[in-house]
Amino acid sequence: MIGLSRRDFLGLGAGAAAATLLLDTLPLASRALAATGEADPLTRLMAGNRRFVASKLTHPNQGAPRRTAVASKQQPFAAILGCADSRVPPEVVFDQGIGDLFVVRVAGNVADSPGIGSLEYAADQLGVRLVMVLGHSRCGAVDAALKTAPGAELSAGLRSLVDAIQPAILPVKDRPGDMLDNAVRANVVHVVGQLRSTKPVLASQAGEGKLRIVGAHYDLATGAVQLLS
Repeated sequence: MIGLSRRDFLGLGAGAAAATLLLDTLPLASRALAATGEADPLTRLMAGNRRFVASKLTHPNQGAPRRTAVASKQQPFAAILGCADSRVPPEVVFDQGIGDLFVVRVAGNVADSPGIGSLEYAADQLGVRLVMVLGHSRCGAVDAALKTAPGAELSAGLRSLVDAIQPAILPVKDRPGDMLDNAVRANVVHVVGQLRSTKPVLASQAGEGKLRIVGAHYDLATGAVQLLS
């Protein structure tokens, strides 16, 4: 048996108290899931991120047995709509393995039609009960949307990306603080609202409490993920 110091013991106690507090704030369906012994998807993600920040990665579900187990069927416990930025790989950021996460990545974590369709598939066909929209600090796509003047000449692809982001960030341009950081967070909140109102699959499942859609912000420097209201 591994011995625990008094500091370790107190840390475990604080962690248990925090977990209990988080559990009390979860929807009834999520509490019921946690009561069965299966970790709530959001709790599981955030615990993995804490391991990542602390450099205590467990690298779960990454060996040959896992590959064999999921070769014929996938059952991811969460879906991530994240930015295509090379510095924000969800499986690493949340310390998860093969088959754990259903990941959709596009610059600026925008919800385009193929991305929405992918998330609908995850919720309707794979039984995913959590979708996280994950933005990140110093996002190049959001920065480009901030700096692109109306009518600027862009390729069709870049224009579609900028057009998807600009409506979300225009209201925060005059807010105090870091403009880019404010815009990144506003873009996440905008996309969360977009997904929650997308009919029929996402909106209905979210409305019935079957699907939780949340926003989060990843800090490139610290590695920490912060949930956004």
